[in-house]
Amino acid sequence: MTDLARDPVFGEVARRLSPLALPARASVAPTRPPPAVGGLAGWVEVSFRTGGLGTDELARLAAVSKSLLPTATGSGRDVLGCPRFVLEQPELATPAVAALLAAHERANLPFGRLRLMGVVNVTPDSFSDGGEHLDPSRAVARALALVAEGADLLDIGGESTRPGSDPVSVEEELRRVVPVITELAKLTRIPISTDTRRAAVARAALEAGATIVNDVSAGLADAAMLAVVAKHKASFVAMHMQGEPRTMQTAPRYDEVVAEVANFLRERCFRALEAGIARHRLWIDPGIGFGKTLEHNLELLRRLPELRSLGLPILLGVSRKSFIPKITGVDTPPEQRIGGTAAAVTLGVLGGAEILRVHDVAVMREAALVARAIGIPG
Repeated sequence: MTDLARDPVFGEVARRLSPLALPARASVAPTRPPPAVGGLAGWVEVSFRTGGLGTDELARLAAVSKSLLPTATGSGRDVLGCPRFVLEQPELATPAVAALLAAHERANLPFGRLRLMGVVNVTPDSFSDGGEHLDPSRAVARALALVAEGADLLDIGGESTRPGSDPVSVEEELRRVVPVITELAKLTRIPISTDTRRAAVARAALEAGATIVNDVSAGLADAAMLAVVAKHKASFVAMHMQGEPRTMQTAPRYDEVVAEVANFLRERCFRALEAGIARHRLWIDPGIGFGKTLEHNLELLRRLPELRSLGLPILLGVSRKSFIPKITGVDTPPEQRIGGTAAAVTLGVLGGAEILRVHDVAVMREAALVARAIGIPG
């Protein structure tokens, strides 16, 4: 059994790698350009920039860097741009450096199979398709249409979590989703996810045939959630959200958005492991649009490869979201944001996202497959 206290991703050693720990940037100059998006081989990337290294470790890093890279500048207070071979020197063999290298190894793991998750909102008020599939028969028909378009997974939600939305009762959420999941489990072998923050809804959905719980609160909204997922041996999507849906877009703030999202996801996945959820059943989602400004969303998308240091599949939800018209300056309705969604999906695939939560499966599947083929040579 894995010793979580010593685990380089979820254990205490990894907690020393917070990029909030040290102030300086780029004090060790790279000797060649950093890799393109999607590749980190040989280099320690931005999310590891501060390393959680102590004063003695930093001094040693500076000295070793200077001896191996005579043109390097700075004092070693930052490992951004530091070639991997420097950190592998015996003189730098400390627990913090070992954790840094382990995180780097995970960031360089081969990409997993690309999967498209088709969205079906059984709600009257979701931002994109609210009201279209509130009737169970229409929701089932929509889900089967997404399967025909090439969906590998289905995500069924009965409560809108759009910005400004109010929660619904557990009873109402159950009434919306359970009949749909029950019917789909009879009609398709495609894995079904339930998009919920409530343990009671997750339990009923899993008993009806779902095998995945997609929780925008990462298990924080309901203390019983992780235990329910573990008991049913289901997969769990831990998503980052600052605040809660009704108020999350009221002036969200971060000191360092990528670092804070990564630290939150590490902590929640650690708690999921403690609860008994198997590591191979854990996925992470940076929560694009959930308590983030436009710049926060763009920074997360640009630096998505850094989240791969957690060693878990990344689920990305950018489909039709409001950051797209904010960029274009054209207030298009959600269903017309196809081009912007395809661009964000492409960047997400190049950054290492493996599960793409989308409304328009056929188009986004094409975009994703082309992006993967370009980004990863055969």
